[in-house]
Amino acid sequence: MSFDHPSFGRIDESRTIIFDTTLRDGEQSPGFSMNLEEKLRMAESLSDLGVDVIEAGFPVASKGDFESVNEIAKVVRDSVVCALARSGGKNDIQAAGEAIAPAERGRIHNFISTSPLHMKYKLRMEPETVLEIITEGNRKARQYTDDVEWSAEDGSRTEPDFLCRCVEAAIRAGATTINIPDTVGYATPEDMERIFSMLRTRVPGADEVIFSAHNHNDLGLAVANTLASLRGGARQIECTINGIGERAGNAALEEIVMAIRTRHDQFPYRNRIVTEKLLRLSRMLATTTGFDVQPNKAIVGRNAFAHESGIHQDGVLKNAATYEIMMPESVGWSKSSLVMGKHSGRAAFRDKLVALGYGTLGDNQLNEAFSRFKDLADRKKVVYDEDIIALVDDEVRDHARIRFLSLEVSAGSKRQAEATLEIEVDGELVESTANGNGPVDAEFNAIRSAFPHEARLALYSVGAVTEGTDAQARTSVRLEEDGKLVDGQGADADTVVSAVRAYVHALNKLLVKRTRAEPEAIGA
Repeated sequence: MSFDHPSFGRIDESRTIIFDTTLRDGEQSPGFSMNLEEKLRMAESLSDLGVDVIEAGFPVASKGDFESVNEIAKVVRDSVVCALARSGGKNDIQAAGEAIAPAERGRIHNFISTSPLHMKYKLRMEPETVLEIITEGNRKARQYTDDVEWSAEDGSRTEPDFLCRCVEAAIRAGATTINIPDTVGYATPEDMERIFSMLRTRVPGADEVIFSAHNHNDLGLAVANTLASLRGGARQIECTINGIGERAGNAALEEIVMAIRTRHDQFPYRNRIVTEKLLRLSRMLATTTGFDVQPNKAIVGRNAFAHESGIHQDGVLKNAATYEIMMPESVGWSKSSLVMGKHSGRAAFRDKLVALGYGTLGDNQLNEAFSRFKDLADRKKVVYDEDIIALVDDEVRDHARIRFLSLEVSAGSKRQAEATLEIEVDGELVESTANGNGPVDAEFNAIRSAFPHEARLALYSVGAVTEGTDAQARTSVRLEEDGKLVDGQGADADTVVSAVRAYVHALNKLLVKRTRAEPEAIGA
């Protein structure tokens, strides 16, 4: 295979295009909404990472989505900026075309369901009608850009003969990338390899387009299915940072890229990803969304290169390769032994933040974080990396209509708990006092009094950031309003303060969610 692509020039068998959909499919996850500034920062970081295509959003879904795609198209120059659209949507393709207009390289990604189940119950269309929409949608998309991608939603459950007809129709209508998603995470690696091999063999013009794999993780097979898709002939990988996405998520970018790099004997493909920046971007996303990476997450989890077993420790000390198949530094981990404490200065703190992946903090955020660090260091003998990450996370989140200022709580076994709270709402100081069945109930009642709302508390959990009685508490809060779920997190050496920080974080995210219309029938 060797041909010219409108955005990437000459394509050959060794080239693998990394298509990141963190800002589109990833953001559809309950609680993962981002505001414009956060999306811009994430898009620029994805481009800096070496991502080839950034799917920036679904412009027709809301004014906010259109604006975010349009603004990303203005600032990103080293990556293709992609907008999602339904092939048969009334205004979808026009909105996508207008949103990507400022981009140096822009793509429209249009889709329609092709499986019998989806066509019968979701679309309520006959197969011939779907074929007509595929042709019409791709022709319309080509009026805005030469780089057009078409997706067969629920492609892995589509009848092979009909899938071939759909792909052929899309190619004839001008699609330059063909995506076959495992939309519901049902397929196995053997299924995905077989589908791509079949399409490349049977469909006329298949050797003049890029085939793309988009796999969901409902059975925990997204990464395996993606690697199998490469064997079948796919040369574009659709994925997200930390594997975020609807339901169980998408294939994780960092896992796929490192699998290719580590097992190049099995996957002899090249890409542009600067792997040393993977950890920084993983942490940036976790900070922005408020969702921590699980400790045993491959590549970027904090236990990914940790060894507790004595046998393992002995082996690693003698030769790291005995139990490590990649160098920690290759994905951005640092072996820094710098101990932070109350005598550490601003310069050392800044250096530590850079090492932990927070090199983009503004002066105000840095000052606030340093102030909280010094306060924490006065209470703890040793401040661990995890402590710094937890407190800095609160400062770099950008959902800022409501800001926590102070809290006083009185409670005990002989009296009802009372909380006095100060918050800032749209720049104005608001004070509130409330009682409750315990200190947390009292402070949450105080928040409701200071900022009235009808959101329901769906989850409240507390854990320790590190070990010891002086450890910071990390609190998670989930709020639900009209079917919308948002999660907030907060950390503090005082458990009740961490709870308020988490609640305020969740409430701010809910306010962002209120301003966005929920996209209808988003697929892939």
